Order: sequence, then C-alpha cells, then structure tokens
Amino acid sequence: MTPTISTPDMPKAKQPKKSTRSKKTRTTATAETMAAGQRDISVSEFFAKNRHLLGFDNPRKAMLTAIKEAVDNALDAAEEGGILPSIHVHVMQLSETRFRLTIRDNGPGIVRAQIENIFGKLLYGSKFHRLKMSRGQQGIGISAAGMYGLMTTGKPVVIISKTKKNKPAHEVVLKMDTSKNRPTVISDDEHPEDDQLFEDGHGTQVSIELEGKYQKGRQSIDEYLEQTAIANPHAKITYVTPSNETIEFPRAIEELPDEPKEIKPHPKGIELGTLIQMLERTEARQLGGFLQKDFCRVGATKAREICKGAGMTGQTWIKTVGHDEAEKLYDSIQKTRIIAPNTDCLVPIGSKALLAGLLKEVKAEFFAASTRPPSVYRGNPFQIEVAIGYGGGLGRDDSAKVLRFANRVPLLYSQSSCSSFKAVAETSWKNYGLTQPRNSIPSGPLVVLVHMVSVWVPFTSESKEAIADYDEIRKEMKLALQDCGRKLGTYLRRRKRMARESERRSVFERYIGEISRCCNALTGTDTDKLYKALMKQAKRRTDEADNQLDDEGNLIDDNGRLGHDEDVVIIDDVQSLQDGDDTLFGKSKPKKKTKRKTKKKTTRKRK
Repeated sequence: MTPTISTPDMPKAKQPKKSTRSKKTRTTATAETMAAGQRDISVSEFFAKNRHLLGFDNPRKAMLTAIKEAVDNALDAAEEGGILPSIHVHVMQLSETRFRLTIRDNGPGIVRAQIENIFGKLLYGSKFHRLKMSRGQQGIGISAAGMYGLMTTGKPVVIISKTKKNKPAHEVVLKMDTSKNRPTVISDDEHPEDDQLFEDGHGTQVSIELEGKYQKGRQSIDEYLEQTAIANPHAKITYVTPSNETIEFPRAIEELPDEPKEIKPHPKGIELGTLIQMLERTEARQLGGFLQKDFCRVGATKAREICKGAGMTGQTWIKTVGHDEAEKLYDSIQKTRIIAPNTDCLVPIGSKALLAGLLKEVKAEFFAASTRPPSVYRGNPFQIEVAIGYGGGLGRDDSAKVLRFANRVPLLYSQSSCSSFKAVAETSWKNYGLTQPRNSIPSGPLVVLVHMVSVWVPFTSESKEAIADYDEIRKEMKLALQDCGRKLGTYLRRRKRMARESERRSVFERYIGEISRCCNALTGTDTDKLYKALMKQAKRRTDEADNQLDDEGNLIDDNGRLGHDEDVVIIDDVQSLQDGDDTLFGKSKPKKKTKRKTKKKTTRKRK
C-alpha cells in the first residue's frame, strides 16, 4: 500500500456539517398494538371501496351496469315464472349528472320477506350454488347498483312488488349498511294505488337514483337494450329515454325458451380441495352412495370402478376417508372414463330465434346461423351459437361489428380480452370472400354474433364483461364461425356469378340488334325473328342472372347449396334496406315460392 503523505501546503479535508434537523423516532408496533387495529371487513364494505370491480368505473358505465343488472333479473324472474317478459325501462334525468332509473317487469313478484335481502345484501341469491343456466350467477348485481346509488346520492332504493291480483302492491324503501352487509328498511307500506303499474296483476319495480352520464352510441344503454332484444326475441322491452322519447322493442316470437334443468357437479370438473369439502358435507354414509348421489353421470358400475381404482369399495364409510384416501379417490376419478355431463341444463337461443332477432334489429341482406353441439370445459357443459349478417344497409368501409353474449346477456366492455373477440379475429375470413387485416377482425358490411351458453360462464372479472380464454371454448367458437363463414362464402360466390352472367347478357344485347340487321342484309333473314332467337339463346346461356332468392334464404329455382339450409335468410331487396325500409325485418309478408318452368327436352330422329 502506498502511504499518504500530508504537507502543510495541502488543504484540510472538509468536515461534514452536522444536521440541524432532529432525528424522528420510529414508533415500533407490538403484537398487541397490531392486534388491536385488526378487524373483519364485510364484503359490501370491500366492494364499496373497489366498486370498479363490479362495473361502476365511471358515471356512464355505472348507469349501464345498473340497468343491465335490473333487466337481467327481470328476464330471469319472468322466464322462471313461465311468463313472456314485458319490461319497462325509464331513465329520468333530474339534473346534469343525476338520474333516476326505473325498471319494471311482469314477473311473479317477490315475497315481502325476501325483498330486503335481495336488494340490500351482497352475495345473496339462489343461483350461485346450482348448476343451471341463468343470467345472474353471483348475487351481487342489483344490490351493488343500489349501493352505488346510495354512495353517490345518499338516496335509498325503492322497490314495489305485487305477487297476486287480489293482494295490494307492497312498497319497501331501504338502504344498505355497508359496514355489516345488511339492509336497513326505512319504510314498509302497502300501496293499493300502485296496482295500476302491473297490468297482469304481478311484477316488480325498482327505482335507483344515482350519479351518472347519459350518452348514445357504442357501449350505451340504447345499444345494450337493442342487443338484449336480439338475444331475447321472446321479450318485449319499452324504453323511455332521458329526453322522454319512447322506443319499443317488440317480440319477434311468442314462445318462451325451454326451462333448463339443474344438474349435479361432474366428477371431472372438481379439484381435490372441493372433493374433500364435499366428503365432509355429504349426507351419504358410504362412498358408493356419495359418488352416485352427489355427482352426475356416475352410476353403480362406474362408482365401483372409481372405488376400486382408489383401493376402496362402495361400502367404505365416509368417516374413514382421510386426506390420503381422498387424494387416491381424486386420482382414480381422473383416470376413469366418465360420460360428459347432461346438457338439458342448457337452453340455447336456437338458430331460428337468432335469425328472428337479427332480422328485427340488423339491416342486412344475408343472415346465417350455426349452433354447435354441447361441449365441456372443467366439467361444466357449455354450448356455442354464432349468427352473422352481411350487406344491405351495413357500413361497407368499417370493420365488422362483433356482438358478444353470455347466457343471453350482451357483453359491451373489455372486448379485446374476450374469448369471443379473439375467436373472430383468428378465423380466416379471407377464405370466404372478405378482406381481413392481419391479426384483426374482418372489414366490410358484417355483423358477427357469438353466444355462449353455460351453467357457469367463466368471466374474467366480477363485472362480467368478458369470457375467459379457455382453449375448449375458443375452439368451439371458431368451428361455429367457420360454419357460418362457409355459408357466407357460398352466397357471395353465387352473387358474383349472377353479376358476371348479367354483364355477359348486357354484352350480347348490345350486339344482337346489329347482328340481326347484318344477317338480313346478307341472307334476307327476317330481322325480328332472328333477334328473338338470338335473345333466347343469350338468356339460356346466362340463366344464372335470372335466379332469385326468396326471403327465407332459399333459391327459387331450388338449386345450389343454400337451397335447403334452414339456418340461412337472404333478403333480395337490397335497395330498400339501404333506404331504411322497416318492412323487411319480419313485418312484411313472405314471398310465395314459384317454380321455374323448364321445357321438356325433345329428340329428333334423323330421316
């Protein structure tokens, strides 16, 4: 090491100045002081601080979410009661940022004892614990809407319910105590004068006052109700806008969808922890009875096979099954081949109803639908439906519009993260005659509707805005999209052939008159007779241009691949569509089918 030598000429090193600030003493917490500050948090208190998780991100979206939850409940209630839904939605503007939302239905009503729990308590409902197709799943929606209204305006929720004709309407005014997740009833009275609200003698009305923002266009209340009418053609919806304009969405069909049936969990869809909990809660005493009663698709033979694979028997007592035995049982279930779960728990919209809904709301010239057979993800049965509309009055320079649905409910937000949107973007629409940018949805006058039906839709968040991207789900969506794409490709190729033959005929017609006159000058043939003969040949050679398509999508000449397809609707009067003629959407009388006359072939014998 080199020693440091200091000389008198060298300056002394500067000493750091002492800080005049007094050092802050850090308070140390003990186990006792930390324990004193801990307390449990209610679920309503958590969501009140994190309301964006439920879809109440901003005033505009909050209004839409509140109406969505109320309308979903109204549709579910009416269908479970076997009633064709008639829903009235009224948005009244009280000030620049304050609105009162009123939603009324003709369902069976709500008994008085359940009103406060349904509207004033989060995570309370009848749909979470059952495997059955329904719009609501978590028991959060309508109570969260009331909570948002209370937080932003301080106004309580007003519920009017009528269960029978001979009983007066009951009005309950309540608010939620978010610190305890329980309702507080402000008033509870019978109001016979409110009976006039319910023409059928039963129904429910809920009014929520909240801070919001009303705006038309995409992701608006208007768009949500329009798409709800498409996915629920059996429902009648009356909508009164803030400007006091009344919009009617009439019924397209007069039949209720079939009632879905509740099923038991499928063994392939549970995890080890869930299996252990089911073993602890089951009422069965022996393992064989547990497997047969608490699961679907497990009979006596399959139960013995599962027990044998786990080194047990069907007579094994449940109380003797510990963690190790449960793990062996779980492994045996995974190795055993078990039939897919029942699908009577699913009720798809159906191709005819989908087409009826699109015809009512979408101004296009070609419609096609496809319904996939039921499939399974994580043991949960699901089914995919797809419908498309092309041409007509749709925008030709814009990107295709993707309508996403889950259990008949429109999904308007988080489009790019939804499995439905990804499936549309991954489908190769160029194969069917459309232009498509790379890694994007197709361009042109196209509307694509994708609907998922399931006992448990895997949403990406509590706000239920997008479907999670499972491989099994996306695969079924792409197969249904490809089926509709093939039908569209067939239609577009047919249209191109018809246009091409029409151009050929116009060329023939341009020169036939001159040819007839020249032949007359050369040979003396009758000009009119030759002109008619040549025109007849021109029409025969270009007979594709004369084909017509009726309003049910069948070719009138009954040729071609679309002739017998019931899942295709083609409207031939494109100009009326562009002019906004509403008679083309399910209101006009269908054209009568006419058969083309064909001449019998004759053979001449040579002399």
